Amino acid sequence: MAEVRYEKASRIYGFGGVGAVRAVNELDLNIADGELLVLVGPSGSGKSTALRMLAGLETVNEGSIFIDDVDVTLKPPQDRDIAMVFQNYALYPSMTVGENMGFALKQAKVPKAERRAQVEEAARILDLEPYLDRKPKNLSGGQRQRVAMGRAIVRSPQVFLMDEPLSNLDAKLRVQTRTELADLQARLGTTMVYVTHDQVEAMTMGHRVAVLDHGELQQVDTPRRLYSSPANLFVAGFIGSPAMNLIETDRTGDELHFGSTVVPLSDDVQADLKASASTRFVVGVRPEHLIQTPDGAPCGATVVEELGSDAFVHASMPHNGTEATVVVRVDGETAITRGDNLTIAIGGPVHIFDAESGVRLGKPVT
Repeated sequence: MAEVRYEKASRIYGFGGVGAVRAVNELDLNIADGELLVLVGPSGSGKSTALRMLAGLETVNEGSIFIDDVDVTLKPPQDRDIAMVFQNYALYPSMTVGENMGFALKQAKVPKAERRAQVEEAARILDLEPYLDRKPKNLSGGQRQRVAMGRAIVRSPQVFLMDEPLSNLDAKLRVQTRTELADLQARLGTTMVYVTHDQVEAMTMGHRVAVLDHGELQQVDTPRRLYSSPANLFVAGFIGSPAMNLIETDRTGDELHFGSTVVPLSDDVQADLKASASTRFVVGVRPEHLIQTPDGAPCGATVVEELGSDAFVHASMPHNGTEATVVVRVDGETAITRGDNLTIAIGGPVHIFDAESGVRLGKPVT
């Protein structure tokens, strides 16, 4: 097990030339011993590049990367004591499951008996014991992915690196496998850095989640704090399914409006508003924090997504002379259909953001 530390680490394509692109820009990130940290962001955010920098597969043009206080910035991948699981399983089709899992040990000239013992132990952990003599073509997608993980486990590395390992699985199998993977990491206690574009996967698996966008670290925190206290507009809009309702509004004196509702402002938000030179702000409210009430803002339901226990109502709400779309979470038994009228009000925390900088002002208003 090991701690991992990025110190202003950058990956620059076209380094030193005109039009150089910073795929990862001055990344500062500490990953604790035994932690499962998830790097999440949209395509092009730099998450996979950051992982490959740690693996030694991408050059670190500026800054440094440390594993257990050892500077590995210039070390080749084989000297970093890491194991990586890729999006594609990369199994040898001519080898059995056991041979695939033990291949790295064979290359390292580990004695056959010791190699077999380590493979069998990894197979036991991953419930692959009945399949050790099968070829990959005779396995399901989930089983193949577990073989790829087993190949990493037998090496007993300091750090596991996972690059979207579940993206090739169907939806049901992804849910099952991510649960198994989180449980496996907890039992092994090995430091793991996990890359995904799926924010639900990130929130359900990570001890902490690091959100990246255009190569910049936006926020790193526990899933709960990312959800309840997003640092900026990007995190607020990216974390959460459905996303937070974000509506731009102008300041009227010391008031902000959400439809026809005056937004309650805490003292620290009011202080930040007065100190801000901006006149444009964004009000953010989670779908579950909008409630139906007779004296709320009038809306018209345009789409209703039935999910069984819950339903998400997409509604059009008059706001600042135009129409704004909001999503309201309601109980699955609530009878609302397209075209129905409802009135909603804010019934939970409100987040205020500067529309120009994207930064949240003050603490969420409760």
